[in-house]
Amino acid sequence: MALPDFLIVGAPKAGTTALHAALDTHPQLYLSPVKEPKFFLCDGRPPTPGTGPGDAHSAREWIWRRDRYEALFADAPAGMLRGESTPLYLYDPAAHERIRRLMPEAKLVALLRDPVDRAHSNWMHLWSDGLEPIGDFVAACRAEDERVRAGYAPFWHYRRIGRYGEQLEHLYSLFDHAQVLLVRYRDLVDRPAETLDRLARFLGVAPGLARPPEPENVRPFVPDGARTRALARALRAGARVGTWLPPRAWRVASRPLTGALQRRGATRPRLTPDERAEVLAPLVDDIRRLGRVTGQSFADWIHGEGQGEFSARRPVEAPIPARGA
Repeated sequence: MALPDFLIVGAPKAGTTALHAALDTHPQLYLSPVKEPKFFLCDGRPPTPGTGPGDAHSAREWIWRRDRYEALFADAPAGMLRGESTPLYLYDPAAHERIRRLMPEAKLVALLRDPVDRAHSNWMHLWSDGLEPIGDFVAACRAEDERVRAGYAPFWHYRRIGRYGEQLEHLYSLFDHAQVLLVRYRDLVDRPAETLDRLARFLGVAPGLARPPEPENVRPFVPDGARTRALARALRAGARVGTWLPPRAWRVASRPLTGALQRRGATRPRLTPDERAEVLAPLVDDIRRLGRVTGQSFADWIHGEGQGEFSARRPVEAPIPARGA
C-alpha cells in the first residue's frame, strides 16, 4: 500500500507549509506533491461543504478517495520515507481515529504556535484573500461561536484550533508519545537547522540534509477601506459562483481580483495588549492543560505581546511563569 510513513498534523498557520517545503529537500524523504490532501478529515465519502465564504469551493479540492490518496505516494522511490502535511488533522479527533486505524505505526509531527498569534495570522489569511467580511480581528473572534453553529468550515475556528491541550490529550490516547514530535513555531523560525536535524532524527533519516525553510504562505496585510471592501465583496460573490467551476479554473479566474486586493498591502499590525488579552482569556486553561499533557512549559504564551510573524525573526522573549503551568 502506498500510504505515508509520517504526517505533519498541525497546526494551521504554524509553519506547516514552510516545513513541508524544507523536508521536501531531504534526499531520503518524499513529500506528497499535493500539500493538504485532507484525506483523514473524510470518512470514505465526499466532505460536507462548510457554510462560510469559499468553503464549498475549498471542499471540492479535498482528496477523499483512497485510491487517489495512495496515488500521491506511488512515485516515491524505494527506500524513501513518505509523508504529507494536513494541518487540520490535529484539530479533528475523528481524524486521529482514522489515522490510528490505517496507520497505527505512523510518526506524527505537530507544530505548535502561540494560539493568539496563530489565530491572528489565520484571520489575516482570510481577510487578505477577501473572504473574511469582519475587518477587526477581535470582533471576528467574538463571532466564532455563531459561525461554528452556522456550519463554517474548521479554518474559520480561530480560537478553537489553538486548543492544543485537549487535541494532544486525545492524540496521546491513541498513539504512543514516542510517535509524536512537538515542534514549536519559534524554534522553526529562530533555530531552523537545529530543529530540522531534530526532526530528521525523529523520522530516522540523516540530519543536516534538509535546507532551512523560507517564509511560506505569507500574504500582505490589506488595510480596511472602501476599495478593500468592494474588492472583497466581488471575491466572495465570485467564490459562490466558483462553487460550480472546477477548483483550478476558479483559482485562475480569481487571481486578478486577489492581486488587486493585495496590491496595496501594508505592514501587518500588531495586537494591542488589551486585544491580545481578550482573545487569550478563553485559552489560558487549555495552555496550562497543554503543559500538563506534554510535560513542557508554554507559560511564555500567557503574556501581553506575542511573538509575531515568521518573517519577523525576533529573539524569543523570556517566559513569564503562569499559575498551574
